[in-house]
Amino acid sequence: MVENFTEKTDFIWSIADLLRGDYKQSEYQKVILPLTVLRRLDCVTEQSKDEVLERYEQLQKQGIENVAPSLKQAADAEVYNTSEYTFESLCNDPDDIAENLQYYINQYDEETTEIFEKFDFDHQIQRLNEANLLYKVVRQFAELPLHPDEVPNEEMGYIYEELIRKFNELSNETAGEHFTPREVIELMVNLVFQEDDEVLTEQDAIRTVYDPACGTGGMLSVAEEYVRQLNTDANLHVFGQELNPESYAVCNSDMLIKGQEPENIIYGNSFTDDGFPSRTFDYMLSNPPFGVSWKKVKDQVEREHEEEGFAGRFGAGLPRTNDGAFLFLQHMLSKMKSPSQGGSRIAIVFNGSPLFNGGPNSGESAIRRWILENDWLEAIVGLPKNLFYNTGIRTYIWVLSNDKPERRQGHVQLIDAQDLYAEMDESLGEKRHELTQEHINEISRLFGDLKANGRSKVVPTEEFGYRRIVIDRPLRMSFRATEERIESLDDERAFTNRDEEVQEAVKEALYELDSETQWMDRDEFMQEVEDCFERNDIDVRNSVYNAIERALGEQNDDAEIVTDSKGNPEHDTDLRDRERVPLGKDPREYFEEEVQPYVENAWINESSKYHDDQDGELGVVGYEINFDRYFYEYEPPRPLEEIDADIRELEDEIVELLSEVTE
Repeated sequence: MVENFTEKTDFIWSIADLLRGDYKQSEYQKVILPLTVLRRLDCVTEQSKDEVLERYEQLQKQGIENVAPSLKQAADAEVYNTSEYTFESLCNDPDDIAENLQYYINQYDEETTEIFEKFDFDHQIQRLNEANLLYKVVRQFAELPLHPDEVPNEEMGYIYEELIRKFNELSNETAGEHFTPREVIELMVNLVFQEDDEVLTEQDAIRTVYDPACGTGGMLSVAEEYVRQLNTDANLHVFGQELNPESYAVCNSDMLIKGQEPENIIYGNSFTDDGFPSRTFDYMLSNPPFGVSWKKVKDQVEREHEEEGFAGRFGAGLPRTNDGAFLFLQHMLSKMKSPSQGGSRIAIVFNGSPLFNGGPNSGESAIRRWILENDWLEAIVGLPKNLFYNTGIRTYIWVLSNDKPERRQGHVQLIDAQDLYAEMDESLGEKRHELTQEHINEISRLFGDLKANGRSKVVPTEEFGYRRIVIDRPLRMSFRATEERIESLDDERAFTNRDEEVQEAVKEALYELDSETQWMDRDEFMQEVEDCFERNDIDVRNSVYNAIERALGEQNDDAEIVTDSKGNPEHDTDLRDRERVPLGKDPREYFEEEVQPYVENAWINESSKYHDDQDGELGVVGYEINFDRYFYEYEPPRPLEEIDADIRELEDEIVELLSEVTE
């Protein structure tokens, strides 16, 4: 008999040992996960089985085809089973257990049988039976008590989560495929509901919450519990979509058991097969996979971006294909209710990339700009490392709303909670840290207070933006007609494309120039070349002259400035710089104050391609959230006396060790 979460998980995990040899470790989940769900449902339906069977027999006699509504009423639940079997009775007939188990599964309601279709469990039944393992495994599960009276939904969620985490490690999934710790979900729920607590306590309050990457449904479950604690009369309808079939099956079964609408959990890819194309939601929560590529759906996503623009979901821009995090956020933002309907609130977990990846012309910067200029970002919370099961990287919770409270408008709150954690007694994969209830309360308090202090910064939204201008400096070149440089013309395509006779004539003419002379003025040097070619009756295109410049010239800070045909200085590509000018500051004034006094002969490149596409002003606009900069504290180096003392101490130790060796 197992009596708590850890023992139950260990017990189920021990059943997987029966599969060793006949199954690869990475395949264990194909058996253990569906049987865990099935055993849970078996315990749920057992207490109402007599009533359901009696009602089913009556309906059969009456010839009623749509039996589901009546049987759900008899079961007092969304899930029911019309077979006479239970796990216990299935084990009474070992010889026919495969056929009976398949029949037992097929007699569940339509929504539940779909779960096992997603598990593809009929194939596993056959495979287990052929290996003489089916009875042994089912017998073991029959000894596992998973009745809701003994295992509440929250504990069942932990069991699912821990099993999937272990199987995930065995399958060598990418670091981004992780599952959200419950304490992180609780914090997210606190942050997203905190500004709306008053609304949620209204009598008969009805709200919706959505997770486009819902996994096993952990976020939806915690959100539901939060609202129920605030107001037992409140009605929170949960919606989700999940791509992984096993996770979808687990989530859907959990929703069924809790009495939620199973049709609100959709199977499929949120990017290409939006399960709720016309719906909006009051709240949205998600922890999408970190750094997961969206190359497989690139064509569909790009088509929606190009053809639908902001009428679709991805109008603001597209991130690089190796990280789809911002696609999830845009997808969620497209499902916000209008402020006139009360607006929507969002909490989403990201790694550090969405904060700063991409320059002004990138999709990431364009998405940040769209969010910040619409004033939707309320706060970012920097979490500790090693909070998640399969990755130790730092993570951040973004909180967004399209109906900000007045006190938050025009600002973004940054909360540094990276050192708020407790060490775990025993690590779970990469998870070595956890948030205690005190930590959750502290972060929630900081968010609610909206005050600037050591952990909290309140930053004007405009401060994250800048204009990138291009600073050019003049090209200075000197020239020599040495043998080595003349022969390097063979590396210039514009030269080698000429007839061989022309190539030879050009080289012979250039050898007439004094190899010891260094020309410090390009125009003087090229005049010497032209005079030489005229004496030798050589006529070549400008491209050959350009090749000669490249081959025989070199950058020289002491040479004269190279000018174009209009007398304007040409820029030196190697000396080109890019400056970030804070939004609200005139780029030309910035250049005069911050660049011109320190860089001789520099100028701003005012080409049209260096003007912003949206406002047409000089400097391409970019947005970046340099989170750590706002919390950086300068630590002066140690005094030289201390460093010298340490060095002397080490020297003494080395001398002592050497003397011991020589003795």
